[in-house]
Amino acid sequence: MALSLAISPCPNDTFVFHALVHGRVPGAPPVAVTYADVDVTNTAAERGAFDLVKVSFAALPWLLDEYHLLPCGGALGRGCGPLVLTKGDRTDLTGATVAVPGDRTTAYLLFRLWSAGQPPARIEVVPFHEIMPGVAAGRYDAGLVIHEARFTYHRHGLTALVDLGEWWEADTGLPIPLGAILARRGAVDPEAAAGWVRESVRQAWADPAASREYVLAHAQEMELDVVDRHIALYVNEFTGDLGEAGFAAVTALLDRAATAGLVPQISSSRATAWTS
Repeated sequence: MALSLAISPCPNDTFVFHALVHGRVPGAPPVAVTYADVDVTNTAAERGAFDLVKVSFAALPWLLDEYHLLPCGGALGRGCGPLVLTKGDRTDLTGATVAVPGDRTTAYLLFRLWSAGQPPARIEVVPFHEIMPGVAAGRYDAGLVIHEARFTYHRHGLTALVDLGEWWEADTGLPIPLGAILARRGAVDPEAAAGWVRESVRQAWADPAASREYVLAHAQEMELDVVDRHIALYVNEFTGDLGEAGFAAVTALLDRAATAGLVPQISSSRATAWTS
């Protein structure tokens, strides 16, 4: 039977999973892939809809009873955090309506932690591709954006009120935990799955040109230089292995959020011991 996999169509995911999706990983089963925004996969994973799935680290408290966290394939890093964008000279979010890409995304969780002392007046969940045009048109006072928006927001006449990655790194010294890869309990062996994902990552790095056509086909009309910068930023040492710093970042994020009452408390073993 085919392994069901859900990832985003973003260049970092298609680059990382190209070999696995195309049957180039020895010993891995055939893969049936679904492409969806992370807000969709966060919700689908609650239903146990996929064997392997890319989700937000912020969604883990609702998912770890059903899934194992894999130590590879995800998106963590430095200098790659979400941005809060505005139009004009706004210096704070007092009375503001803010567009966000999902209510269980890591971006929104970081935003809630950052804005706890002075939250905006209203939050609207908006499809990611509508956020920057909506802020530019005045439909929203600010927008929370991720990924390639870091490279393109100037084109919309917008400015960055805050880089939440810079804020998080300055406050904790840790990388930003953005997207996680999970394996469904009882459906796929997590050690085997980690091996498949690591081999897919290894092949991606060994021959970047092999995935080029596939990546560009799903890149939503991104320019080539934006695609390359996107991959360079989000596919890094933590993609190959979360390591001590990666797991520390996950634990710090979820512990802070639980203390603030923003997510359910989970045991540290479930958050860090991926085979537990």
